[in-house]
Amino acid sequence: MPLHHLIVVYLISILLVFLPSFGLAPLFKKAGYASWKAYVPFYNTWVIQEITGRPKHWVFWQFIPVVGWFITPGIFIEFAKVFCRFSFADHFFAALFAPFYFPWLARNKDARFIKAEGVKHHQKPAWREWVDAAIFAVVAATLIRIFVFEAYVIPSSSMEKTLLINDYLFVSKFSYGPRIPNTPLSVPFVHNYLPGSSAKSYTTLIELPYIRWFASPVKRNDCVVFNFPEGDTVINKDGYQSAQPYYMYERMLGRDRVLNDPEFQPLAVHPVDKTDNYIKRCIGVAGDSLKIVDGIVYINNQPGNISPTSATFYTFRTKNNAPVDADFLRESGIRLNMESNSPDFSMMSGGSYSINLTLPELDILKKLSVIDPNSIVKDVYPAGLTEPGVFPFDTLHFKWNKDNFGSIWVPKKGATITLNPQNIALYRRAIQVYEKNTLVENANGTYVINGTPTNQYTFKMDYYWMMGDNRHKSQDSRYWGFVPEDHVVGKAAMIWFSYENGPRWKRFFKIIK
Repeated sequence: MPLHHLIVVYLISILLVFLPSFGLAPLFKKAGYASWKAYVPFYNTWVIQEITGRPKHWVFWQFIPVVGWFITPGIFIEFAKVFCRFSFADHFFAALFAPFYFPWLARNKDARFIKAEGVKHHQKPAWREWVDAAIFAVVAATLIRIFVFEAYVIPSSSMEKTLLINDYLFVSKFSYGPRIPNTPLSVPFVHNYLPGSSAKSYTTLIELPYIRWFASPVKRNDCVVFNFPEGDTVINKDGYQSAQPYYMYERMLGRDRVLNDPEFQPLAVHPVDKTDNYIKRCIGVAGDSLKIVDGIVYINNQPGNISPTSATFYTFRTKNNAPVDADFLRESGIRLNMESNSPDFSMMSGGSYSINLTLPELDILKKLSVIDPNSIVKDVYPAGLTEPGVFPFDTLHFKWNKDNFGSIWVPKKGATITLNPQNIALYRRAIQVYEKNTLVENANGTYVINGTPTNQYTFKMDYYWMMGDNRHKSQDSRYWGFVPEDHVVGKAAMIWFSYENGPRWKRFFKIIK
């Protein structure tokens, strides 16, 4: 954890124990202790533990980063009890509004000091036991979700055949360092919308800057969960969201058309940590040079690693035009997802077939007696055929498509580039949106950044290039560009449950590679 992050953590810890002091001081006096002791951070909680007869080792737990923030309210609740305050409302306000609650309590005539012995004679009603246990469980689970691991379910086929639809994963937050939520005030265990509605599950009343503790960079070929980079603005309707991004329509139709067309309303704006979660494989890390030639990725001019579960489409013919079907191919050991909108296997015009295969499955196909192995061809977009929908959406300077793409440099923190009309499209969004600068592009090809004329820019963050293993059925960096480090959630670590017409037992507790 960087030193300035540690300083911020402990400054918050000190404020949590100091701000209630003005109310604690008169209460200390009622309990027979010198009131000045209330104004010494952490010594005051030591005295509270002495007054309440509680174990003093809890004071040291307050020094654990972040965890200590949740220990302090518990200490305050126990202190309220020795002044005969046992109601749920009292404990709620003692925990969450201590700087206001304790001054009120000090002036309350009903606040009788009953000592630790008096607290022992109080019996909680059964419902309070359940409520207190539930609150503890929610707090503990929230801490685990933020700092240790989070559950995630695969919603689409973009990572097949590595990860399948309805694979349930554990995502490790420790792999790259836990990220402090930008929006800490949110409904527990809910991401960006309340279940069954389009209402947001969080408030931006408090927004924190990007902070990551014990930061470690993403490694090439990791399976990474991250916040969708173009998810800051979405069309808040079923069928749109990140599946059909707002920015895609803005590029196709123009901003005014989208903003004024009721079909694309309402819009929702999300902070970084509340954009939809995506999972892809990290193909390029900060500082890499990347290109795709005939569907093959090259990193720094060397062929990139190809996962044995990475799939792409091929075309083939059978001997003597013999028919084949999906069931026959499945029985031969080839996994096929036959979703109606984009099946892995289909018959094409002229008697040829299209099929989505991993390299091991390609070997199986070649060995089938009914298949003509010489007819098998990888189905790729030819070089020179431009797709206007691929990043960076500048067909004047970049004649790229999803199978013939680049070369492109992945931005690295601290690296400086020279901006010009030929590369500005690549880095405009990173400069303006992800790193929050003002950028003015003059007609003569010069630039003004944050009010200063310059053609030089130094990046503040590392960036990554993410692609789905199911290359022809994946919305990934080829369509929206770089993933900034502040969007990284964690590393997909293990499949703990999997389901398709019943449990897929062989996938239980499978480590993700």
